[in-house]
Amino acid sequence: MGRLDGQKIAVLATDGFEEVELTNPVDALRQEGAQVEVVSTKGGKIQGYRHHDKGGEVEVDATLDAVDAGDYDGLVLPGGVINPDALRLAPKAINFVKNFVDGQRPIAAICHGPWTLIDAGGVRGKRMTSWPSLKTDLANAGANWVDEQVVVDGNLVTSRRPDDLQAFDTQMVELFAQKVTARPDPATVK
Repeated sequence: MGRLDGQKIAVLATDGFEEVELTNPVDALRQEGAQVEVVSTKGGKIQGYRHHDKGGEVEVDATLDAVDAGDYDGLVLPGGVINPDALRLAPKAINFVKNFVDGQRPIAAICHGPWTLIDAGGVRGKRMTSWPSLKTDLANAGANWVDEQVVVDGNLVTSRRPDDLQAFDTQMVELFAQKVTARPDPATVK
């Protein structure tokens, strides 16, 4: 039995995601029993990158047109420069992320992934990290940016780069597991 049994986690991504920043967290979540779905602006496959070079493709499980953010217990935002920049221009993607922000549900964002959180109103007052080039963007949006391997602030866990994935995955699973134990048991609620 995994720590995340019964959880359904969305990984929001599109073409241009950093390959290991999607595949590693997905593997870590599935190893803990979570049902993970890659959600995107389009169906089919999305193109990953290994920094500047094309990497592997990943099959999309559901499109934003076909999902309800309320059906997911947590959200993962992988980086890559192209991916979050494209998502910022997609109103449905911003609304999807905003649903998690407004509902104070757990979000894990790595590298350039926090860019999307800016547009969804999810960084003001948060202590967080990211790829260094986002420092000014995040600070201008009201975040307290720090250069640390992984940062947890409330329902948000952030990390800087692929080298930080082990720490990121560990804290992501920990955060998502806490939210499971914090949920009331429907059998005991009257």
